[in-house]
Amino acid sequence: MPISIFVFVGSSTVAFASPFGAGNYGANVPYGGPTSLTISTNGNVSISVTPSDSGTLATGDSVVTVTSADVVGFKLYVRALTNTNLVNGASTVAASANVLVAPLAVNTWGYNTDASTNFAGITLSDVLIRTATGPYTSGDQTTVRYGIKIDNAKASGDYQTTIVYTAVPQTQ
Repeated sequence: MPISIFVFVGSSTVAFASPFGAGNYGANVPYGGPTSLTISTNGNVSISVTPSDSGTLATGDSVVTVTSADVVGFKLYVRALTNTNLVNGASTVAASANVLVAPLAVNTWGYNTDASTNFAGITLSDVLIRTATGPYTSGDQTTVRYGIKIDNAKASGDYQTTIVYTAVPQTQ
């Protein structure tokens, strides 16, 4: 009974013009040019897992790229859009109760940014996952790994949720 996990990825950018005298004056844009910050991903995450009696761990990665000019850095946040559970009709897989990265309990899912087999549970509130300093005109990449641990008791099918990444420029 294969189970497919789809994490739909959305993104938002919060950009503010730098106040006079703040930011990296003339660092990457001509005088009077706009401060910019954009965010993109490599698309939705799809994880296939074949459950086992004791629970099988499967993972998939999302690469988030933040490109910025004339700012001194950015903060990158992650959260679930409206539901922390992975949903397949009436069946769900709960987000892990882990506040910090730790092994997943059976029939839970989570994320990390250290490429390990330990995961934190997603929340409905923004969680800071990266702080970066400096303009990144060629883009700065952050890999977010999603993991799920499933046993044979879960119904087969496609489980889904939507994740939002938000990038906020830092001008001072």
